[in-house]
Amino acid sequence: MTTLYKLTDKNDRTHGGTQWGPGVTHTAPGGGGLCTAAWIHFYEDKYLAALLNPIHARFNDPILWRFQAEGEIKRDGQLKVGCKAGTTTKRIPLPRFSINQRIAFAIFCGQGLCKENGH
Repeated sequence: MTTLYKLTDKNDRTHGGTQWGPGVTHTAPGGGGLCTAAWIHFYEDKYLAALLNPIHARFNDPILWRFQAEGEIKRDGQLKVGCKAGTTTKRIPLPRFSINQRIAFAIFCGQGLCKENGH
């Protein structure tokens, strides 16, 4: 089974106050866009979870969880993915990046966009 990841705030909650913890499962109705209460957002890579937190969840002092997705999966490109049901299983260390590593990531993302648009 592939390891997946979920971010919460320091109190193990996501936006809207949904409480997570070891062995906690939640369901969502699906339908509509990914950035709504209709989907449970997760990441396929712990490094992307850490790097994208400032533009996705914007948690101060985020907590990273191993996550088990269930049911229908919906994706929007390679960075946004959600499911109809999922369980947080265990807290794990969040990768840390230096400011130089974050800047390099931003530059590489920008270069990727330029290539996609033919520049």
